[in-house]
This record gives sequence, structure tokens and C-alpha cells, in this order.
Amino acid sequence: MRSDAWHLTEDLDDFLARAWDFLRSRPALHTTPLTAVEKLRTRGADAFGPGATVFGRLESGGEVRAVFLRPPTRRLTLTFLSPEQADSLAAHLAGLGRGPSGVLADQDTATAFAEAWRRRTGAAPVRVWGARLHRLGTLTPPEPVAAGRGRVVGEREHEQLMRWCREFAADVGETVTIDAASWANTRFAEKRYTFWETPDGTPVSMAGSNPLVGGQVRIDPVYTPARSRGHGYAGAVTAEVSRAARAAGAAEVVLFTDPANLTSNALYRRLGYLPLADFTGYRFTREPCR
Repeated sequence: MRSDAWHLTEDLDDFLARAWDFLRSRPALHTTPLTAVEKLRTRGADAFGPGATVFGRLESGGEVRAVFLRPPTRRLTLTFLSPEQADSLAAHLAGLGRGPSGVLADQDTATAFAEAWRRRTGAAPVRVWGARLHRLGTLTPPEPVAAGRGRVVGEREHEQLMRWCREFAADVGETVTIDAASWANTRFAEKRYTFWETPDGTPVSMAGSNPLVGGQVRIDPVYTPARSRGHGYAGAVTAEVSRAARAAGAAEVVLFTDPANLTSNALYRRLGYLPLADFTGYRFTREPCR
């Protein structure tokens, strides 16, 4: 067997036994695959829909250098790859006939793989998503803080929570159905939510956070209804969930932003979040491999 090669498996336990140390070695940059494997570990093999998730790892010199996940949607999630490593993965997947529907990774990796896949298969990449990953440095709560307090969302408030998640999804252009029947299968379901409420007990903003895994917590989503914006509620609730994540043991607290949204980027910078890397998603418009 070659000393450096891609190894694929559908066995999550086998994958984690070999790749876990690598994943947690850079918890902030690996937030997406860490969150995905935790969802599979806690909810089972069908967490991303019917069908198997394929896991891959690149080994060189007896060490894991990179990994990928390909859930039933067939969109690859990659950790950092050099252009040469991206090309080797494209060649490996094309040879196996395991064509992805798209790719999500840091901008350089996603672009390198998309170009390699285009060269080898003719599938044209179309950019469909972009975001900037920020990592919390020193938490600096807003001063003065908005009137009110943060509190964990209770079960009786599930209808309001779903409504705000629907509004958030619409604001950011996500096409998703969020109701009582579909909730468990959405990306919003496994999070812990906090409301910021005014002194009279009225919720005015919310923030969610993914479970602590691999030493990191990702804050998502943060949402304030339009009628309540401009009062500092988003900053207050983000600071509250960031503090709670640190108190729960997270060495890294991260969040994604739209680089074009100057208001939210400035807010998170004031709270202590610093840009770490840009991420990009592509879909492939033609897929000769299946």
C-alpha cells in the first residue's frame, strides 16, 4: 500500500479512530466537519438523510493530513488541501465513479478541488455560497449592554423559535421548510438557543450554538426581527452565548458571517471575533460520475 493515499470508509467509528486527533488539532478551522460527525454520532447514520456518508482521509508518512465527508447529498466537505492534494482527490473519486454534487471548504481548497474536478470530468463549478469564519479572541461585551437579560429558550417557546428560524433562513436566502414535522431534519434542530428578553420579559433577539465537540462551539444563527433591530440586542445575546460557550469548556468559539454585511461584521469585531478564513461552496452543473 502506498505511504500516502486516500482511504475511504462508511464506518464512522473507524474513521474517528484514525482521524479524530487530526480533526481536533485545528478545531476552529475544522468546525464544519467536527459538527457533522457529532451529528452523525448522536443521531445515527441517517442524520443527513437516507443513504451512507462516505468518509475519507489522506495519510502520508503514517499521519492523517486531510479528511473529507460526503453525505447522501453528495456535497463534499473538505479540510485544507494543497492544489496537488486536491487534484489527487479528484483523480481518486473520478476513478471510483463517486462524483460529488459540489464542494464546501476554505476558499483556496474549494476552488482548487472545483478546478481539478472540472479538468477531469468537465463538470462546471458554480459558486453558490461564501462566508467568512471568525474566531473569538478576548470577549468584550457591549457597553452599555442592552436592557434585559439572556435566558435559555424553553420547550413552550418552540413555536416562536421555529418562526424566528424561518425568518432567519429567509433573510439569508436559505430554501428550507421549518415546521413541527420537518424541524428534526433541519440544521437548526440540534442547537441550544438563547433569547434576549427586555425587562418586561419580551423576547427580542436570539442566538443558537452548536454542541461542544473537539474543543469548539460554533454560534449560529443570530437573529433579531426587523422591528427590534438597532437597540443592541444582537450584540447582547451573542456575547451571552459566547460567554456560555467558554464557560462550558470551549477552547475555540467561532461563527460565520456574510463578508458583504458590514454591520454584522463590525458588531462581531467589537465583541472580540477576528477573521480567520474565507469559505466557499460550489455545485457542479454536470456530473458524468455517479
